[in-house]
Amino acid sequence: MSSHHFVKEGQEPALVFANGQECSHDLVVQLMEWCPFIVALDGAYHRLKNKQIAPDVVIGDLDSIGSYEPSKEIRFIQKNSQEKGDLEKAILFLIDKGYDTIHVIWATGKRLDHTINNLMLLATYPKIRIVLYDDFSKAYVIPKIFSKVFNQGAFISLIPLPYCDGITTSNLKFSLKNESLKLGDRSGTSNESVSTGEINIIYKTGLLAIIESTD
Repeated sequence: MSSHHFVKEGQEPALVFANGQECSHDLVVQLMEWCPFIVALDGAYHRLKNKQIAPDVVIGDLDSIGSYEPSKEIRFIQKNSQEKGDLEKAILFLIDKGYDTIHVIWATGKRLDHTINNLMLLATYPKIRIVLYDDFSKAYVIPKIFSKVFNQGAFISLIPLPYCDGITTSNLKFSLKNESLKLGDRSGTSNESVSTGEINIIYKTGLLAIIESTD
């Protein structure tokens, strides 16, 4: 099922399978078509094997993998550091290989602590375009000047990481005009586009993530 073809290393997005809740087959196929290089966290390896998906690399402390058969096609990388989670180890590995866009699935659901830590990695590596996907949401950090076309009624949440100042938006139901957001104080969840067309967001300082959601 793996969709591999020749590209220059780092040229296209890489795909990481984390070890959270699985997403739909359609989303997996779509992302694999976009991403010719696939990394799996060790805890996801056997689940991928059961789906006949062969990653290029399996990475982690390998304590979750149990037994496995060595393969010429799959590289197993053991990283024993307890200072960083396995997803962060995978991201650092891909950065070292020259990737600046990394798509991640199976990173939400199941354990809440893992989900929160995975989301916080958006703030840890803001210069790398990390996009977290599941069947209902897509989360990523946006630049200080951001514009994208959405359909009317699209659900948009603005998440400060951990704060963001000077935010101005257009074409959102709950608009902001040179305002601030701060985790634990004021966030911008459950907003939506007023009409089909561009949503524009600018901000001055801090870091801002967007979550595109569907019910």
